[in-house]
Amino acid sequence: MSLVTRWALAVALLVGLGSGAAALTLADAGAGQGGGGVPAPRPVVDHQRLVDSRTGREFVPRGVTWSSFEYACAQGWGLSMLDLAPGADPAADEAASIAAWGATTVRLPLNQDCWLGTRGAPVSDAQDERTTQDYRAAVGGFVDTLNSAGLVVVLDLHSRKRLGADEYVSLTMPDSESLVFWSSVATAFRGHPSVLFEAFDSPGSRTDAADRRVLEPTWLCWRDGGCEAPVEDGDAPPHGGLTFPAQGMDRIVRAIRDAGAPQPILLPGLADGTDLTHWRELAPEDDQLVAAFHLDGTGACADARCWDSVVAPLADVVPVVTTDLRPTDPRGGDLASYLAWSRRHQVGTLFWVWAAHDDEPVSLTRGSGSTPSPYGELVRSFFTGSTRKPWSEPSR
Repeated sequence: MSLVTRWALAVALLVGLGSGAAALTLADAGAGQGGGGVPAPRPVVDHQRLVDSRTGREFVPRGVTWSSFEYACAQGWGLSMLDLAPGADPAADEAASIAAWGATTVRLPLNQDCWLGTRGAPVSDAQDERTTQDYRAAVGGFVDTLNSAGLVVVLDLHSRKRLGADEYVSLTMPDSESLVFWSSVATAFRGHPSVLFEAFDSPGSRTDAADRRVLEPTWLCWRDGGCEAPVEDGDAPPHGGLTFPAQGMDRIVRAIRDAGAPQPILLPGLADGTDLTHWRELAPEDDQLVAAFHLDGTGACADARCWDSVVAPLADVVPVVTTDLRPTDPRGGDLASYLAWSRRHQVGTLFWVWAAHDDEPVSLTRGSGSTPSPYGELVRSFFTGSTRKPWSEPSR
């Protein structure tokens, strides 16, 4: 099926819903297309690249992860950092600051339980009652604001509420409720062509049924599910050895498509997204898939030899986006080398993290507003193509 046909079917589906059904879906997400401003690109997959469907020009995502929707709602102090931000319209202020750096894309990690209302999330405090409808409206409203500022949004399934505590934890693999999550999220945003979906944040470890050793899932389990995964990342065994049957990427892709959403879907590989060795041969059948790569300096593919032998050949046949870049040394030569490499190979790059935490080296800002940290200065120059080019290949 051609790209034009897919988009035509999507439009027909939305029109066929009728005004009442469409209004209900959009209200649940706080959705809509937003007001004026620079129109955000509308990415689609065209063979080995992403292109803006409005212009046909190549679109290489360059942007940031905006964190807090994945944890604030589970910890019980708000729905996101926007609840604590000053100003009359903190969402618009954040969007404008990010866009002013020259970014094109913002990644929003989400909490499965807060979106679905499972496990008692979102958590209320003594002053405020928070509901699932509040959470969805907050996400949808921020998505609209970012899109109105000309920014593409990547919605990422990141975490859930920790068992028995007002806290959050990363999922190790998708579970059955992840399919419900994506069916709901895809339904809410299927009419938003500037929204992409990252199916799962970090496919991680599973527990061997015989001796409870923590192991990586196989690539077949990554695609088809079926292996036993621990309920919480890093626990062996977690909560007395509780496990669940993992769901694979194929079922997540099907859940999104069955909801009528035609947008590109980003699929990270194994080893918390750092291993893409068998992505090409085992990716589900779909013509709108993007390979998502994670890089933190310590994973399965943390050096130029692996980038050249694994990531570059994949980028020749399918779009690749580094959706989670967390440098161990934000001012080091390894980061500069990767940024130069990614630019040569047209690999998208989304940096962790747009936040002002003075004690966190990978915080892109300092104080309030958009004042860049030293790391942020490097990232901003990468977005703008500054003539100083601190991201250029270091001299040998």
